[in-house]
Amino acid sequence: MRVSQQKAMQTMVLSGMLLTMIVSLLIRGGEGLRFGLTLLWLLPPVLLLLRRRERVKSGVSGIPSTGDGSVPDVHFSDVAANEEALESMRDLVSFIQSPEKYSRFGARIPRGVLLYGAPGTGKTLLARALAGEAGVPFFAVNGADFVEMYVGVGASRVRALFQKARKAGKAVIFFDEIDAVGKKRDNRSDEREQTLNALLSEMSGFRENDGIVVLAATNRADTLDEALLRAGRFDRQIEVPLPTLRERQKILEVHARKKPLAPEVSLTSLAAETALFSGAKLESLLNEAAIFAAKRDAEEIARQDVDEALNRMFFGMERPNDGEQKAERELTAAHEAGHALLTALLLPESQIRRVSIIPTGKGAAGYSMAIPPEKLFHRRQELLHHMAVALAGREAEALYLGGYEQISNGASNDIEKAALLCQRMVCEWGMLPAGDEPYLFSQGQREAAQQQWLSMARQLAASLLRQQEAAWRRLTEALLEKEALNGEEVRRCMEETA
Repeated sequence: MRVSQQKAMQTMVLSGMLLTMIVSLLIRGGEGLRFGLTLLWLLPPVLLLLRRRERVKSGVSGIPSTGDGSVPDVHFSDVAANEEALESMRDLVSFIQSPEKYSRFGARIPRGVLLYGAPGTGKTLLARALAGEAGVPFFAVNGADFVEMYVGVGASRVRALFQKARKAGKAVIFFDEIDAVGKKRDNRSDEREQTLNALLSEMSGFRENDGIVVLAATNRADTLDEALLRAGRFDRQIEVPLPTLRERQKILEVHARKKPLAPEVSLTSLAAETALFSGAKLESLLNEAAIFAAKRDAEEIARQDVDEALNRMFFGMERPNDGEQKAERELTAAHEAGHALLTALLLPESQIRRVSIIPTGKGAAGYSMAIPPEKLFHRRQELLHHMAVALAGREAEALYLGGYEQISNGASNDIEKAALLCQRMVCEWGMLPAGDEPYLFSQGQREAAQQQWLSMARQLAASLLRQQEAAWRRLTEALLEKEALNGEEVRRCMEETA
């Protein structure tokens, strides 16, 4: 039996003995009853102290870890994306394996490397690949495991972790979610600050070129304490961005190796349809598609399985219409037809994948999904068109109902998207409707400019819907008939009324 288990058993036995004695005193009555009640009142704090003692003592040896000090069977060849990050990591392999080569020039190994980027971009995989490529033990922990309610436990675990790494000689230590312990301090002395101080002390105590590299990962680099980021701590900061089109295809190819894909499933096309997907999300997509294929008892993963997986990831599980809410169903069809029509008219570079009036598990009565092109820059006019598309559902409801008096609350998310976009246009990008001033200084000017942008977008959406009313009504009818349309069906509906 492990030491921590023995201590837990001892605590349970002692607790049982105390409880038995209290019950005996309560049964006796008289003075025994009074003494028993006193002990009963004292029992919770006694048990808390025993538990604290147990956890503080186990803090040195009980290090929560996902990397137990073994050498990972993962290499850089297993990483399908992040070429820039990989190039930076290759330098570290040489540092770890041959530190003496750099000592001759007075260079030292970077003590720490911070990997930052969106969730699921492969930060943990990069850390494991570094240890595997260098052939050194890998110690991986989560920052949240070092945040305890008992003062001193987190700090003792940090010291114990570094002690284990030093015993191993050359090693890679990986802190996932480092922001759990490394957030900017607020002048309060608590368990988190003690843990952070212990981490800073251990990193400062490295000998020159001892072959230990500390990696940390975070989704919020802006929240980290400055002491963590100074020279001698996390010297290098490497961004791990979302994969590009080419990188998404490579990631899909890696995860499709052991999956029987039908010839109709093009990974090139799928990579183009999954803009802004992380590596983890791409893996989950193919896994969901495999599950759908298995449910059908199919021999291969078909394109319909991939489409179903995409819809499930975006909008949740679809719930069949019961046909009882006819009025709401018709209004939803008019709403989504408005989005689809203006997407086709104003954003021709976007690929309409699916327009549906089938309710989803995420609370949507319907949805219109389009794949935007991958672009670094967006012009004023294009951003205005995005706002008009967002507001098109509400304007379509007003056109369908003959005015704004009976419109629904179904456009709340659309309005929020449009408002956020115009706020960024004005406050971050200095885009004014008139286009004559690059900057705004007063709150009143900013609010007026945002309102003007929203008004322009609403008017554009309403005007186009009236001009293309025949196409919009045809789309509405098609949605009521089929419940869901793909991009080709949307295009044919518009051609029928041209």
